[in-house]
Amino acid sequence: MTEQVHDVAIIGGGVCGTALLYLLSEYTDIQNIALVEKYGQVASVNSHGRNNSQTLHCGDIETNYTLEKAAKVKAAAEMVVNYTETLDQRDDIIFKYPKMVLGVGEKECQQLRERFEQFKTVFTSMQLLEKEQIAEIEPSVIMVGGKMRPEPCVALAVLDEHAAVDYNRLAQSFVEQAEKRTDKAIQLHLNSHVENIVEKDGLFSIVTQNQVIKARSVVVSAGGHSLLLAQQMGYGLEYSCLPVAGSFYFTPPILNGKVYTVQNDKLPFAAVHGDPDVLVEGKTRFGPTALLLPMLERYNSKTFVEFLRVLKLDSRVFRVFWDLFKVSDIRNYIFKNFLFEVPGLRRWLFMRDARKIVPGLKLDDVSFAKGFGGVRPQLIDKKAAKLMLGEAKINPGTGIVFNMTPSPGATSCLENAELDMRLVAGRLGANIDETRLKQTLHK
Repeated sequence: MTEQVHDVAIIGGGVCGTALLYLLSEYTDIQNIALVEKYGQVASVNSHGRNNSQTLHCGDIETNYTLEKAAKVKAAAEMVVNYTETLDQRDDIIFKYPKMVLGVGEKECQQLRERFEQFKTVFTSMQLLEKEQIAEIEPSVIMVGGKMRPEPCVALAVLDEHAAVDYNRLAQSFVEQAEKRTDKAIQLHLNSHVENIVEKDGLFSIVTQNQVIKARSVVVSAGGHSLLLAQQMGYGLEYSCLPVAGSFYFTPPILNGKVYTVQNDKLPFAAVHGDPDVLVEGKTRFGPTALLLPMLERYNSKTFVEFLRVLKLDSRVFRVFWDLFKVSDIRNYIFKNFLFEVPGLRRWLFMRDARKIVPGLKLDDVSFAKGFGGVRPQLIDKKAAKLMLGEAKINPGTGIVFNMTPSPGATSCLENAELDMRLVAGRLGANIDETRLKQTLHK
């Protein structure tokens, strides 16, 4: 019996890995594709709606994005929107809400007014809302006890576009679409924890706890575990990993859509925002907090040892920590986020922060969202001694690629998958149906 060798093996069944499965099956002539996932179903970790903000990041309400980055993220988000147009179950996957970024106080209001002038040419549906207009869309943001809050407020808003995604359902749809291709051999290896990857004579052996899966090309999209597997093969040794966990809080349904706040430029963490939760009906979810957590998965203590292996603590990593902690804004923020994890204290502390969005919020309205919140594997570049933000890719040019995708990785799932599809196709000499790709995803 001839040993089976896959053309491509994808390690990691989150929304990024499944997006690549879909693209390879739908737009290339590659015949034999394997998806290897450690859990019993796809999108069980960071792609699950419990563990992310459920946001389709478009760059319009994220004030830490430059215009150049916002335009790039907008194009990536449009690929997701275009893809879902083909689905019968679209309304279960992607959602339309009003969304805005709120400025409170003279400084933030001026910042948003200037940003509007800069961004309105790219985001043509964006509106600059004054206080009275905000109150019409999100009354809880402006009104307290029947009166307007006293601070100056403006918002940049987009009122009629897709703003939220259930990335778990999106990942499932990618698999469902791939498996419809009867002309392709698509194999899912679930409950398959990858322990090692061995390369020999241009062939990769993926060693799991119960089998060895062979492939001519491999793409690893497994969050912080991507770096672990890369370093086991001798790649990415110049990186360390700083896992940042986010927690959330529930309130009654007091927001009609997504309300973000202005990012503090000194903080490499997301600012607090509020959203209607797509998983829990009748709840607004606020967050995230940012907790430095020594695990690669939020609720899996077994990943503590794996974190230690990718931390690779040395003087260069200490220097990054020192540079972070010597900035008072960051130091105070990190300390406060540790307090956010203290039962009894955390609800009161978080309520104070969330009152920037909903000034009339009461303590009885706030409950800790137990079991919600994931981990973002932020990379540290040890050579440059700095914290890296955004996606990262390790491509040694040997036929294997490793992706680490913190926010907005889920939004960019199809864009990043297209990059990997082109790398894989080039490696294998496969063809890409450029016409159909352009007609469906880039229209």
